[in-house]
Amino acid sequence: MTDTAFLVTLALALIVATIGAAIAVRLGQSAILGYVAAGVLIGPYTAGPIADAHTVAALADVGLVFLLFAVGLELSIRDLLRVRRIAFAGGLIQVAASVVMGYAVALALGFKPIEALFFGAFISQSSSTVIAKILGDRGELDSQHGHIALGWTVLQDLSTVVLVVLLTALSEGGDLTIDVAIATAKAVLFLVVLVPVGLYVLPRLFERIALLRSREVFVLTVVAVALGTAYVSELFGLSLALGAFLAGLLIGESDISHQISSELGPLRDVFAGVFFVSIGMLFNPAFVLAAAGLVAVAVFLIVPVKATLVAGLSRLLGAPTRSAILAGVVLAEAGEFSFLLARLGASQGAVGDVMFSLMLAAAAVSIVVAPWLARYAPGALREIDRRRPITAEEAMPVAPTESARAPRRFAVLCGYGRVGRLVGAALERRGFPFVVIEADPRICRELRARGVPVIQGLAENERNLDRVEFQRAQVVVVTLPDAVALRQVVHHVRREHPRVPIVARARSASDREMLEREGAGEIVVAETEVALEMARFTLGRLGVSGPETAAIVQGLRRRTATKT
Repeated sequence: MTDTAFLVTLALALIVATIGAAIAVRLGQSAILGYVAAGVLIGPYTAGPIADAHTVAALADVGLVFLLFAVGLELSIRDLLRVRRIAFAGGLIQVAASVVMGYAVALALGFKPIEALFFGAFISQSSSTVIAKILGDRGELDSQHGHIALGWTVLQDLSTVVLVVLLTALSEGGDLTIDVAIATAKAVLFLVVLVPVGLYVLPRLFERIALLRSREVFVLTVVAVALGTAYVSELFGLSLALGAFLAGLLIGESDISHQISSELGPLRDVFAGVFFVSIGMLFNPAFVLAAAGLVAVAVFLIVPVKATLVAGLSRLLGAPTRSAILAGVVLAEAGEFSFLLARLGASQGAVGDVMFSLMLAAAAVSIVVAPWLARYAPGALREIDRRRPITAEEAMPVAPTESARAPRRFAVLCGYGRVGRLVGAALERRGFPFVVIEADPRICRELRARGVPVIQGLAENERNLDRVEFQRAQVVVVTLPDAVALRQVVHHVRREHPRVPIVARARSASDREMLEREGAGEIVVAETEVALEMARFTLGRLGVSGPETAAIVQGLRRRTATKT
């Protein structure tokens, strides 16, 4: 391929990705759907311009590395370790169960045993890229089900190493014991090298590069480290994505991780779009129509069956019901390594044309369905929670015990995550009583042990809100990250108790506009408050007096509120 042809392919992929994403977002859908649809249009199975599949696939690998490296930067090792029992044990059981189930179904459909094994391994995997994109777009990377899902994919990715070795040995007649031992030794050696380098060497390298005060050198260093780590990971028999994710996760513990993440952001978004375009190029509409029954069976195993399996295992291992179900929904698609296993089987002659086409079609369909499921699942859970029978205990009103300091007035905290926890700590420090509405059973048990009145359940459920004696409430604090739930809480409280002050957390300017229409009195936009606090600190360091700084910040806050 000439340089011009490469540029034409890159330009075509980016142009159709832009158009597809713009249309999808305009229609209120995930940009992923637009990317995949764009890939179908420039793929080999539809009329019109055809992009070079090998070039797009190579660019997609770059996007995969950047996206997973960036996700690792945004996560905390401590947060992942909190769900290790659920994610790692559950992931191991789920992969094994999926392989057995896929093997049995493929045999029943008439495929050869080796094809059935590849099919079982294929459906066992989920997409770290799709999960990271969905959770990031919804602001749920820091949620409990987000931690479970991402930890789960780490185990799945590690299992791919074993599956590739086993399937290769079975296809070629190699020695399983020796091959597995060699692969395991390589993986352990990679981790032994990566952990100290990622925790101690790379953060110091980035700090020294930052001292040069050259943005281009810093960006080049970030790109080189992300791609270099992925390359070394592949040399050790692991995947590009897993190496990049682990490197980002380790570097994310350093103080400079936020600067790295911000510099990598534009590249990550561009190449992540190309990755999903490459998925669309694999989609063959004619095969889906001709083998609709087979595709439906495969999609059924990947989406509802795997979602149920993940949710059931998560709940069995101690996750709250809501978090378990949402983790199952997020993991209900095929992954990057599903494509790797499909290509491996085809290249070794173990997988025939029909099975290979079935794998690609089912994976593409599941990836298209994934954002839609993740978008509507929380609303479905809210509706189920609203319709379930109410117990006698749930019908009783909840309020703090009256005290000499606050005989009648108290605060209501809707949501007790990181933001709500800080508000609660401030109230406790001054001795002010408050009531919490929270869905996580573990948080509820912790609060009850401290004597804090708790209503366990979704804050947006009107039955839970009705248990609060709002006529005695001094203020309602809504910290929910879900915009729909946020709107429902504010709407209900304002409708039923119009005089109670409401302060709500908004993630964006559009959320602010929505909350203003619903009647929230004080709205805190996260990005705006961060910027104002930084401005306040900067003015103080430059010698501006406290009162003048406060006046400037207040003026900026009013101006920002007017613009939004």
